[in-house]
Amino acid sequence: MYRTAPLIRPEWTPATIALMVLGFVLFWPLGLAMLAYILFGDRLSAFKRDATQRFDGFTSACRSGRWREKGFQFASGNMAFDDWRKAELDRIEEERRKLDEMREEFDSYMRELRRARDQEEFDRFMRDREARRNQVDTPDQGFPA
Repeated sequence: MYRTAPLIRPEWTPATIALMVLGFVLFWPLGLAMLAYILFGDRLSAFKRDATQRFDGFTSACRSGRWREKGFQFASGNMAFDDWRKAELDRIEEERRKLDEMREEFDSYMRELRRARDQEEFDRFMRDREARRNQVDTPDQGFPA
């Protein structure tokens, strides 16, 4: 079976040269992009494959929590220092957890305080409204008719 090569491919063909020149005439970054495609286009699929594999590995490590043990905490070679560093990081993590709990308790307290204040303002509004309504409904008896 006979196959034809694609018209636009990362080689110096008349079509790619024409597109490059046209790109430079219309808008120079387009011409530069076409030149980069001609020069480096054959490496593009390998680059994309490598980048995808690295990104997939990174995301799977983040999802599983392995990044703490492997990727971002490098061993120094001194076991005593590494043990001390791990203990300090664990202590800091515990402090952060306590601070998060305290912040959540404070946020809850503030929500309850706002709710109580809003309820008090609403109750005062309803009392004032009822008092105004009662003044309008009852005739004033202080004036002779």
